[in-house]
Amino acid sequence: MNISRRTLLATSAAAAATLAAPAIAAAKTTVRVAYENNPGEPVDTVMKYWADLVQKASDGSVELELYPSSQLGAKKDVIEQATMGVNVITIADVGFLTDYDPDLGILFGPYLTDNVEDLFKIYQSDWFKKKEKELQQKGIHIVISNYLYGTRQLLATKKVSTPADLKGMKIRTPNNIMQIRAIEAMGGTPTPMPLGDVYAALAQGTIDGVENPLSVLYGQKLQEQAKQLSMISYLQNTSLWLGGQAYFQTLDPATVKMLHDTGFKAGQYSQKVAKDEDKKILEKMKADGVEVTYPDLAPFKEAAKKVYTEFPDWTPGLYKKIQDQLKG
Repeated sequence: MNISRRTLLATSAAAAATLAAPAIAAAKTTVRVAYENNPGEPVDTVMKYWADLVQKASDGSVELELYPSSQLGAKKDVIEQATMGVNVITIADVGFLTDYDPDLGILFGPYLTDNVEDLFKIYQSDWFKKKEKELQQKGIHIVISNYLYGTRQLLATKKVSTPADLKGMKIRTPNNIMQIRAIEAMGGTPTPMPLGDVYAALAQGTIDGVENPLSVLYGQKLQEQAKQLSMISYLQNTSLWLGGQAYFQTLDPATVKMLHDTGFKAGQYSQKVAKDEDKKILEKMKADGVEVTYPDLAPFKEAAKKVYTEFPDWTPGLYKKIQDQLKG
């Protein structure tokens, strides 16, 4: 009796060990997703959508933890964390990647195109795919490349109808060279700062205006401090969601593919959300007392042209190459 009991206990222990092994192997993968935007903004809505897609596609074995409102720090700090191997993905515009590849900045140039669908075709081109591989060698792993952040407009404390109206106005920009040069070319004084600091800067008069898509301007409640909205539409703001190649190399290839596939679907969803939200938010801003100006864009486009002559590090003929692809 004692022998059979010991045998039974040993058999039970072995069975328990066998059951425990897969549980350990199937430990959950957690990826943090950081962004400056607040809960309820389109970015937050799309990231929740992506997190749901990931949860379903992985049967819960991969989780996206969302960190809105700059909880993990400013964009450049988070990108630095990613390149050091931290399990984090963040949103960044190609303008932020010019330190890694100057040519990428052209995709964030002012008035490059009026048709965002044409711009997305470039992100699927052989030219961009080659850039992606080169970025991986430099520590950057692009996860989503078809994300639409929106069309960037100008909200200010003074009315802006022409580039001349921008003279002497301090305009907040993100800290990337393309947008800094664009605002300079159109007559303003660019003042780079994190998005989370803009509300106070407007209230204190440190800056006179800020450029961003309508959804971001409204989501940050900036219309409480600035009542003049100029629809200059100077930038079709596509965005990238990226992490560090060092971290992505630690993931199972199937997990990486799943993140890319679900990320592409989230990017498609972002395009729908951006278009739907602009109409709604414009009406909400008007209801909040914002005066909307629709300036003649020709003078702004003409002033902005010189930006494309200010980057000697670009590959010769780059502007023509991109324009040919946009028209092709």
